[in-house]
Amino acid sequence: GRGIFATLPIPTGTIIDISPVLPLGIQENVEHIQKSCLSHYTYNWPTPDSAGKVQTGQAIVLGLGSMFNHSTSSQNVGWERNIEGLVIVFKALRDIAVGEELCISYGAHLWFEDTDKDGNMDEGDGEDVLSNIRI
Repeated sequence: GRGIFATLPIPTGTIIDISPVLPLGIQENVEHIQKSCLSHYTYNWPTPDSAGKVQTGQAIVLGLGSMFNHSTSSQNVGWERNIEGLVIVFKALRDIAVGEELCISYGAHLWFEDTDKDGNMDEGDGEDVLSNIRI
């Protein structure tokens, strides 16, 4: 697999990456992205539907943002959407040592077995847990 590893010590609060995003239309996501492995690399993103109502859509994250692996118990990177700027900002949640893998939480709805799940995830879309992470 792929992942991101620290090559230098990273202090708490350090911006690790500002990744641009490519928001997807609701229909584009349903008709194309969800039918491909690309769906494993998208993030929830507020997206207006054809009537202008904001739905939970998807966005493709470019740059390092698509390379973070998931960890429930060892998450050391948090992320925050900048809707207007069309970017996601990734920051260190704690001090990260050289050689340590940088991991985010993908939320509660995973397409794989979460081997380190500790039972603290909400049963919704993961937004409750993600919104409690302060970066």
